[in-house]
Amino acid sequence: MTATQWRRRVFKPVVWVLCLAPLSYLIYSLYLDPGPNPVETITNFTGIWTLRFIMLTLAITPLRWLTGVNQLVNYRRLAGLFAFFYSVLHFTTFFFFDHQFDVAAMLDDVRKRPYITAGFFAFVLMIPLAVTSTTGWIRRMGGKNWNLLHRLIYLTAMSAVLHYYWKVSVKLPPVNPRNYAILVAVLLGFRLWRNFARKRASEV
Repeated sequence: MTATQWRRRVFKPVVWVLCLAPLSYLIYSLYLDPGPNPVETITNFTGIWTLRFIMLTLAITPLRWLTGVNQLVNYRRLAGLFAFFYSVLHFTTFFFFDHQFDVAAMLDDVRKRPYITAGFFAFVLMIPLAVTSTTGWIRRMGGKNWNLLHRLIYLTAMSAVLHYYWKVSVKLPPVNPRNYAILVAVLLGFRLWRNFARKRASEV
C-alpha cells in the first residue's frame, strides 16, 4: 500500500472520527444529563467547536510551512467543512429554538445585538467557502480567484472571535476568549511575515 493509499484508507477515516467526536460527546452528555438548559448547552458547545475548527483550518498552512509536511494541506478543506458543519448546528439551534424559524424576528435580533451581528456575519461568510470547497469549483473559478475568495476565512475568524468575546461579556460565565483572539493574530501575523519575507527575498 502506497503512502497515498494508506492516507485515504486509514488516516482519513480516523480524522473524520476525530472531527465527529465532539458531536458524539455532546449527544452522549445530553443523553446522560440534559441539564436545566439543554438548548443553551447545545448552542454554546457547537459555537465553541465552530471556532476551534476555524482555528484549526487557519493553523494547517503555517504548520505545513514550519514542518515541511505538505500532506497536511489535504486536511485543510476537511477542517473547514467541519467548521461549517458545526456552525450550521449552532445557527440552526439559535434559529429554531430562539426564534422558531421566524426570519423577521431573527433579523431584528441580528440588528439589535452586536454579538449576534458578528456571529451571523461569520456564518454568512462561511457559506461561499463551503460551497466552493470542491475541486470542481477550483477549476471553474481558477486558482487565483478561488484563493482570493477563500481569504474570507480571515474575516470569518475575526468575526467569530468577536462574536465569542461579545457573547461572553453579556451571557456566559467568566471565561477568557482572548486566547482565541491571540491565536488568530499569531496565525494571520505569521502569514503576513512570511509573505513580506518572500517579497524581500525576491527583490534581493
